[in-house]
Amino acid sequence: MSLVVIGTVAFDALETPFGKTDKIIGGAATYACLSASYSVKPVKLVAVVGDDFPQSDILLLEEHGADTEGLQIKQGEKSFFWSGKYSTDLNSRETLATELNVLADFDPVLPDSYQDCKYLMLGNLTPQIQRLVIQRLVNRPKLIVMDTMNFWMDVALEELKTTIEMVDVLSINDEEARQLSGEYSLVKAAKVIMGMGPKTLIIKKGEHGALLFCKKGNKAQMFYAPALPLEEVFDPTGAGDTFAGGFIGYLAATDDISFDNMKRAVIHGSAMASFCVEKFGTERLLNLTQEEIEAREQQFADLVNVPAVSVVE
Repeated sequence: MSLVVIGTVAFDALETPFGKTDKIIGGAATYACLSASYSVKPVKLVAVVGDDFPQSDILLLEEHGADTEGLQIKQGEKSFFWSGKYSTDLNSRETLATELNVLADFDPVLPDSYQDCKYLMLGNLTPQIQRLVIQRLVNRPKLIVMDTMNFWMDVALEELKTTIEMVDVLSINDEEARQLSGEYSLVKAAKVIMGMGPKTLIIKKGEHGALLFCKKGNKAQMFYAPALPLEEVFDPTGAGDTFAGGFIGYLAATDDISFDNMKRAVIHGSAMASFCVEKFGTERLLNLTQEEIEAREQQFADLVNVPAVSVVE
């Protein structure tokens, strides 16, 4: 089914306890597209880069199933750039540089061929741009998934709430859920946030897994997916975007947005994110096999497949 992903295609420079990189391809839409492409093709990309962005990297995206008709290339301008340094435990990071460049006046263009969009992934961007994409689609998609971050809660809260009201699924981390809701309990936070509009909420907890909440009448169904303990974690950059891309890619491929299938989509997204952190940047996402993905999904399934405990008197 037709999947459109909007977000950033960018340059990143990363430093972790395990090494550092110069400028490499990054951005929310890049990770989401690569992740989703293992479930559905093409993934229709909406983003903007400068003329400094290598043609070879655009071809790389296309080779992995991205339709780049919606990728704008601004002549004489530079691509978005972010540089960050991670702490020893990889749980916190310091932003060293953020250069908006072409993002400063990004006006998303949706080609006519994108108007059949049935599944829409709104990667992390300004809430105004995310809302504009929804408004520029002639028909409302079957499912709209939105990712955002605490920065927009700090500087554009009312705009953010207006956009959240228009989406079906919101994907944020636990810190952001607490900030947006004003509640410490994630169960209470979920209730408050779903009261803002979205019927489904995903709360990402990093190395502690992910929670899925879905409205059912006056109550919420809940599902918890653990994180997979990994031998090697090199770089957490893009893991959340990889998760989101895997999640919506799975739903688009199966064309089933039931709660049970969303649970499977969370497992698939978690599996894709677990690959992402094993190498720097997008490196691990470029050469996966279906056998590897299925084996990783089975590892996740085995984590939660606990037999009932019987009490012997």
